[in-house]
Amino acid sequence: MGELVAHIVVAGLKVVIVVNSVLLAAATLVYVERRVAAWIQDRIGPNRVGPFGLLQPLADVLKLYFKEDLVPALADRAYHRLAPLISIAVALSLYAVIPIADAVNIGGERIPLVVAPGINVGLLYVLAMTSIGVYGIVLAGWASNNKYSLLGGLRSSAQMISYELALGLSIVGVVMVAGTLDLVEIVNRQQHVWHIVYQPLGFLLFLVASFAETNRAPFDLPEAEPELVGGYHTEYSGMKFGLFFLAEYSNMVVAALMMVTLFLGGWHVPFVPELPQWLGLREGSIGLALFQAGVTLSKTALLLFLFVWVRWTVPRFRYDQLMRLGWRVLLPLALLNIVVTGAVLLLLQS
Repeated sequence: MGELVAHIVVAGLKVVIVVNSVLLAAATLVYVERRVAAWIQDRIGPNRVGPFGLLQPLADVLKLYFKEDLVPALADRAYHRLAPLISIAVALSLYAVIPIADAVNIGGERIPLVVAPGINVGLLYVLAMTSIGVYGIVLAGWASNNKYSLLGGLRSSAQMISYELALGLSIVGVVMVAGTLDLVEIVNRQQHVWHIVYQPLGFLLFLVASFAETNRAPFDLPEAEPELVGGYHTEYSGMKFGLFFLAEYSNMVVAALMMVTLFLGGWHVPFVPELPQWLGLREGSIGLALFQAGVTLSKTALLLFLFVWVRWTVPRFRYDQLMRLGWRVLLPLALLNIVVTGAVLLLLQS
């Protein structure tokens, strides 16, 4: 009984840390995005609330919290409320299996630094949950009883389903090379050579598909302002809109973490994998775990900067261009990558 309570307490602490870290990361990303946008467009950016404008995300959250929650008279109120909850629940649940560091020894017990340890099909879990995320956006568009919202929801369903194929197939090569679906094992097998060396095409396909899956520019067709006003969240205000906003940035972090985990070596340092030992960090120590988490999050931050950079650099695709890219370019390339990877592995084995 005592062991069960200890496991529940540890799991609860992990959940609290992860949820609060995601909220902090989203707030930081909003600030960084506005700063980078100002830098790219040669303007100042937020600089009024707090030193260097650092409290601007807090001011934005307070503004959303006190805004009136307006619901269209003919909207389906139940599904209108449910849609943002689905989006944020799916976004947060993805963090359950993504590791940022190896296990740490506390009191003679080995504690994995992942919310749900021991799941040896973590990669399948992530793919399954991302496929559910489309329901929140489609429900938001349909329940709003607004033609612009409905078009945004339909666009999103077609876009996310199309690019999920390329996204899923792009990581088949990684699974073939690593021989496992366990995300922790995939990281451990990149200690000396990262998977991006074996799978450069797979990484590029995953990167492009991630932009589409997270509805980020140049693939932000579901919420394109010029033709759809605001797309699927046109009829949302207050904290309901804030939940959609938080889910989008949370999905960005997940996409970046997955790229780091699958292709960029996770918590392993490039070129010098023995660096932690040189620094005197013992296996299973808290110091080593903090070092590994810092490496993982540094790589993630670089990829998130890329997400922001592309948004303010590349113009939005037309919808026919977006669908053509997904079906006629990314999907055939993903299949070609699988065939070439399989051929190379067979040659090496023979």
